[in-house]
Amino acid sequence: MNNETLPNRLAEMVNYQQGAVVSKTIIDKDTGTVTLFAFAMGQGLSEHTAPFDALIQVLDGEVEIKISGTPFHLRQGEIITIPAHEPHALKAVSDFKMLLTMIKS
Repeated sequence: MNNETLPNRLAEMVNYQQGAVVSKTIIDKDTGTVTLFAFAMGQGLSEHTAPFDALIQVLDGEVEIKISGTPFHLRQGEIITIPAHEPHALKAVSDFKMLLTMIKS
């Protein structure tokens, strides 16, 4: 058994880096992915689309997510779904960590 199969606290599995976005892939399968992200305050992702549905779970901090131009302000413990093919972007209001689950099937 390796360390990846042992119980972990999600928010502790990825660390903040000043002025950067850090990611760690937890699961990468043909049917979907699960990825942890840590965004330094002010960092973000420019508007883009994805061909798959996505679920974002905020683990720490605050983020503004725009989906098809509509802003959503999320805090620790909140989730949001992003439908496939919808334009979306995000910006960290504070240092912010999220778990991104993308379903490909």
